[in-house]
Amino acid sequence: MYYKKASNFLNKHSKAFTLIELMLVVIIIGALVAMVFPRLTGRAQQARVAAARADIQVNIATALKLYELDNGMFPATDEGLNALLKKPASASNWNGPYLEKKPLDPWRREYKYISPGRHNPDYDLYSLGRDGRESDDDIRNWE
Repeated sequence: MYYKKASNFLNKHSKAFTLIELMLVVIIIGALVAMVFPRLTGRAQQARVAAARADIQVNIATALKLYELDNGMFPATDEGLNALLKKPASASNWNGPYLEKKPLDPWRREYKYISPGRHNPDYDLYSLGRDGRESDDDIRNWE
């Protein structure tokens, strides 16, 4: 009985949102998104570049140094980074795998590896960056 009286009271005296109030809320949410979204999109690109730098300067570089310590040389260009995953024919004392999986840059492309390097005596390691071609946005181990 009490439940019926309470629900009747709410139905008679409650008011719904008007169309203007709903539109105002949508406009406010849209304005907030418009202010925050550009800041977040720039961060994603910065994070990808930072991840590629970490791979090149730390993760893959450490695996290559371990390979070189074990075998006395870095993998040849034609062996590439696959030599860190599977024993190549030229490896005399391979103790790998030195990486768990094939390294891909944050744009899901393979890192480029050249040994001996054109810019470094041991090897050049780089990502083609966002655009996927050699340009100024490349992330390299010689810069």
